Amino acid sequence: MAKIIVFTNLTLDGVMQAPGRPDEDTRDGFKHGGWATPFAAMQEAGGAHADVGGVLFGRWTYEGFYAFWPNQPDNPFTTFFNNIQKYVASTTLKAPLAWSNSTLLEGDIAKAVGKLKEEQDKDIIVFGSGVLIQSLIGFNLVDEYVLLIHPLVLGSGRRLFTDGGIFAALRLIDSKTTSTGVVIATYEPADSSGRAA
Repeated sequence: MAKIIVFTNLTLDGVMQAPGRPDEDTRDGFKHGGWATPFAAMQEAGGAHADVGGVLFGRWTYEGFYAFWPNQPDNPFTTFFNNIQKYVASTTLKAPLAWSNSTLLEGDIAKAVGKLKEEQDKDIIVFGSGVLIQSLIGFNLVDEYVLLIHPLVLGSGRRLFTDGGIFAALRLIDSKTTSTGVVIATYEPADSSGRAA
């Protein structure tokens, strides 16, 4: 059975919006795009991809990745993203999807992701996709969080854990600090007493 792993860059105030590029996501007038790039933490966290058999995206992140990654021939992540199986949760996209190895998850998202977990042997990682992550948390479908916490406070932007969001008790199972000061913290869900679920 596969695990669903949320893997995301965050600031100290919880912002996850547009870590990679200035033009990545300017919704709501966001002006800090590219904030994670100087820290290069993704390279040091690369081991998190070791047993991954697929990537799960929401529509916004899928379209942003598709517009960018196939056009980066000299980047080591390009081969990973082009070749990995991609699952996309969307009510507006139509199959077939243009990017190679992409499958549209149609219908009830909880049932579709639950079925993926049961059918797959290797883990499925979620990049970006904040709205999708909120849904997955609500359905108790996230098995692990790998959070790359950057030493920055932006003061604005879309956050991983939103005001009025779902309650989630987590247990730290691993942590390390990169050479640039990013804390890579790995959590799993715990019950309300703090014990592993």
